[in-house]
Amino acid sequence: MAQAPPILDMSPFYGNDEAAKRKLVDEVRSCCLHNGFFQIVGHKVPLELQEAVLRNVKELFACTPEQKNQVHKDKTTWNRGYESIGSQILEAGTNPDLKEGFYLGEELPTSHPYFTEGKLNSGPNQWPQFLKDPEDFRQSSMDYYNALHALARDILVILAMTLDLKEDYFKGFTTGAVATLRYLHYPPQPADSDEKLSRGIGAHTDFGSVTLLMQDEVDGLQVYEKSTNEWLDVVPTKGAYVVNLGNMFMRWSNDKYISNLHRVINKSGKERYSVPFFYSGNPDYMVECLPNCRKEGEPAKYPPISVMDCVGGSYKASYGAATKFNAEKDSVAPKADVTSTSQPIAV
Repeated sequence: MAQAPPILDMSPFYGNDEAAKRKLVDEVRSCCLHNGFFQIVGHKVPLELQEAVLRNVKELFACTPEQKNQVHKDKTTWNRGYESIGSQILEAGTNPDLKEGFYLGEELPTSHPYFTEGKLNSGPNQWPQFLKDPEDFRQSSMDYYNALHALARDILVILAMTLDLKEDYFKGFTTGAVATLRYLHYPPQPADSDEKLSRGIGAHTDFGSVTLLMQDEVDGLQVYEKSTNEWLDVVPTKGAYVVNLGNMFMRWSNDKYISNLHRVINKSGKERYSVPFFYSGNPDYMVECLPNCRKEGEPAKYPPISVMDCVGGSYKASYGAATKFNAEKDSVAPKADVTSTSQPIAV
């Protein structure tokens, strides 16, 4: 019987029990070979910080559309700020995703080379000044961002160990790394909505190296199980992170490790909130087949590619799909309907 991604205790990674650490590495390797998904507890991110972030996320999305649009991401060219419902399509053949979001990243000045060279959504954040305590929102967001950066680096050390590489193998990749913190809100979907068309997030694989997801108490995340051709629910566990590999890591491992399909369908009747952290890496780092990921004499499946080119193209494709969908929807709207706009549909 297929089971959802297991919950692994990460605490041996920080301890001196080598046997327990090796057991953890073996468990992670098994998950990476199967579907690239697992969950972790025993990490170093304080529960109090997680709860502070979720409180702020809920306050942000409870604000009016007029307030949220003050910091809309379309006011930037580097994808920071508020994202309207229906802005993205991640599964072909479905309606735009039923979620709204807020993008954050490292606070970089416009003089930074990453900004001037247009590197992977890098630049200054937009901060919502209309909240009760804007400074608390900013401070907890950046404290959390930095804590997740450190956790992602630890996960990459474990991944190196699963491939029998030196623990510091990914140091060049993690130095100067770019990551994206995303706050998400899923309004409830009607219980009778057509699952073939309506998604909180459509079935997709992630773009980068690793993703760390914090869920609130409302379920909805599902992971595809290829061995039984079914979708498995990932029940939220307080304090835990869902960890999964992205397309770039799958490519990097010569398809040895898996970037797996997952989706969100929120039929709970409740508001759902989640906080994914997408770790892309140094945008100039060249991704080419990792050691121990192909047989001797066997060619790599993919040519070398920069992180910038590998991840950036996927962002453009998913947002471009929604833009095309909404443009086509508007083009067939009745001309007499003067209230028709380019706003995304809601079903």
